[in-house]
Amino acid sequence: MNSEKRVHNLINELAQEVLSYIKTQEPSYMDRWVPASHVKSSLNLNFVAVPKGNIQYGAKGWLFAILARILEDNDQVEYQKVDSRAYYRSK
Repeated sequence: MNSEKRVHNLINELAQEVLSYIKTQEPSYMDRWVPASHVKSSLNLNFVAVPKGNIQYGAKGWLFAILARILEDNDQVEYQKVDSRAYYRSK
């Protein structure tokens, strides 16, 4: 297996782990809509995404956004935005 395939397999494994976590949290929320902020903070998915020499104002949720989009593209989660807050639930 080449490096690209291994990296993509690992990313997909991460996405499946996030999906599993979302499913465990759904019973705690109305209509099963789990806040993205809860998932990011609970799994500690906020990271600084720029080289040390560049300026970024704090850690961001880019990794969760990528994983959630993969799940959405695979038709495994639904996305909802209410005001400025994002929510996800499994399909």
